[in-house]
Amino acid sequence: MGSYDERARAGGGIALGHRQLSENHMMELDFAQLSDIGRIREHNEDCLGSVQPASPAHAQSHGWLFVVADGVGGQDLGELASRAAVESLLGNFRKSAGGESHAPLLRRLVQAANHDVYEKGRSASPGGSAIATTIVACALRYDQAVVAHVGDSRCYLIRHNQVTVLTRDHTVVGEQVRLGILSEREAAESENRHLLSRSLGNDLFVNVETGNHLVVPGDVLLLCSDGLYRSVSEDDMVHVLGNHTDLETAAQELVALANQRDGGDNITVQLVRVRNVERTGMYRGRPYKLR
Repeated sequence: MGSYDERARAGGGIALGHRQLSENHMMELDFAQLSDIGRIREHNEDCLGSVQPASPAHAQSHGWLFVVADGVGGQDLGELASRAAVESLLGNFRKSAGGESHAPLLRRLVQAANHDVYEKGRSASPGGSAIATTIVACALRYDQAVVAHVGDSRCYLIRHNQVTVLTRDHTVVGEQVRLGILSEREAAESENRHLLSRSLGNDLFVNVETGNHLVVPGDVLLLCSDGLYRSVSEDDMVHVLGNHTDLETAAQELVALANQRDGGDNITVQLVRVRNVERTGMYRGRPYKLR
């Protein structure tokens, strides 16, 4: 199985890569990932990582995993929090038995990552230090993508030049919009729009949100921290991906655009293009191939 890339969490660090696993009627992916310090910050508190199957057997038992975490600004040791969360999630995904449905698996693994971040904060200094991070993770297998998230890092699905946000921001104003207290416009202009309503590391337990999504060949999944989407619009995403079939070039252009327009935060993006899928149905909780 693939491993976490140390360069992804280094200050100003860049991580680019791609992996394709091919066999008839199996899921087949390309991906690229990039993390940048931005133009103002002194440290990169974002972290990313991925696990790729090394064989067709691993593709069916475990699948792929992509993760982005954003250490919470204004708190101590945001870089420590995001790195601990990503390493925990990837390590436990590799050690999982395989064959388990991704939705309950990711809920359990994100909960474990929350505990690891919480304990890391308590041991970071003699008096204990509150550290926190957002996280968004996407696991893919067969013809399904399962997204789990806490905080305001996002996952988008881009299909036929249409963009769908597969996550919802766990922010105070986001909750107020969902309750009808604020309008979308009022939320966008609120001084509290960056204030998280939940994140990893603040408490022993956290509410993990998950969603299951069917994917088809040609789909692109885009995972990112808020340093990207706060200055790069959905139209920009479609335009860049439409102009570049090479995902590494597309990732570089998206990050460059975010730096050009703002650059006030760390910027992290993962792009995953679905090349082929293994169509499946479910019978008594177990997948079977569709012909």
